[in-house]
Amino acid sequence: MSRRRILLLLVCLVANAEAARGETMTGAMRRAYAANPTLNAGRAKLRAIDEFVPQAQAGLRPRVSADGYIGAQRNRLITQQRDVYLDDPTRDDRSKSIQNGGSMPRAGVLSVEQPIFDGFKTQNQTRAAESGVFAGRERLRLTEQRVLFDAVSAYMSVLRDTAVLKLQENNIAVLAEQLRQTRERYLAGQITLTDIAQAEARLAGGKSLASAARAALDASIGVYRQTIGVEPTKLAPGAPVDRLLPKTREEAERIALGEHPFILAALHDADAADLDIKALEAEFLPKFSIVGDIFSQTDYTGIGNRNIGAMVGGRLNVPIYEGGMTSSRVRQAKETAGQRRFDADVARAEVQALVRAYWGALQAAKTQIAAAQTQIAAAERALYGVREEAKAGLRTTLDILNAQQELLNARIGLIAAQRERVVASYAMLAAMGRLSTASLGLDEAVYDPALHFEQVKDSWGGPTTPDGR
Repeated sequence: MSRRRILLLLVCLVANAEAARGETMTGAMRRAYAANPTLNAGRAKLRAIDEFVPQAQAGLRPRVSADGYIGAQRNRLITQQRDVYLDDPTRDDRSKSIQNGGSMPRAGVLSVEQPIFDGFKTQNQTRAAESGVFAGRERLRLTEQRVLFDAVSAYMSVLRDTAVLKLQENNIAVLAEQLRQTRERYLAGQITLTDIAQAEARLAGGKSLASAARAALDASIGVYRQTIGVEPTKLAPGAPVDRLLPKTREEAERIALGEHPFILAALHDADAADLDIKALEAEFLPKFSIVGDIFSQTDYTGIGNRNIGAMVGGRLNVPIYEGGMTSSRVRQAKETAGQRRFDADVARAEVQALVRAYWGALQAAKTQIAAAQTQIAAAERALYGVREEAKAGLRTTLDILNAQQELLNARIGLIAAQRERVVASYAMLAAMGRLSTASLGLDEAVYDPALHFEQVKDSWGGPTTPDGR
């Protein structure tokens, strides 16, 4: 057997093993982190934001330009001359000469300008751009949290809807058996046609609920495919992340106020706005640069003429009055900076409210699970008792159907509560700002945004991106 066929066989065996093993929640989150288009778009956006730093640093770097000119020139010189004689005023001699010529004038200028002082504008713009990069990284963290949470939510929704569909399909089988028994009792003269009609109606309703459950599962599978990128196959049960959560709500709030990316991004935006004010105030200060030109001119005043020279000097620009434009922009920047500081306060309030809401949802989910388990146990006992009493003629067919429906509702409630329990724990982790690849043990798939920044921050030129595009 050839090496290529052996390799293909191994790949097929690995693929079959993966299919047989199915998917885990950790694997689903890893897939979403690596391939989710929303997250990849956020990474590309941050790489674009990184470029503002070398753009700002260009303010104090030399500028070199070259200008050239070449053309055709055609000259026609007409000269008229009149001779005057003092001894004979009546004599008038005139002469006329015509000269035709042409040339190809050429000129070239190489200009170099090196800024020396720009009122600290470049330094402040660079620092503002770096603050913008840090804010962009926090927003990328926020996107990562959202994608990971969406992966968890989609995963648990597929598990929930799959379990609910199985319950509904099993309920159809139970109702079909109940209808068969009801018909036998009718033939035995124990009940009436009303009981049969009730059983038939409940069976039809069960089929309708099963169809709705199947539609809900299809929708959840679609969301799973959209978020994670593959179809779900044999999903393993999900588990909450209580080990990563604090014991009290107050501790969770303290962590969130210090670590949540929404708050940190707002703080970096405020820093960038303050630096923008300083960069604009630099417009009031003088600017100085050294300039130099090397030039060559040929055939501008005649065939064969040439002028070659060079110049170096200092250029000083002192702004005096610009119609109030700069002053208005500075005032505008100050108001924007004030807005950014208020945005940070808004972010703190929103995150704190989010922590309290998800903390309450988590505690409620825990209580709902315990209540649903108790409800199921009681509903099972009630159904058994109703069936036994019906055999003695003490209960009707409708009583049995109602008891079966109550047990079904309790089991569906438990499934929903278990799903909410897991999702609420991840939501709580996200509300604290700690839903990340590091906390979840996905370190092997981490995307490092600092790598691209280090590659471009000191770039002096070249349109090719670090990845070769």
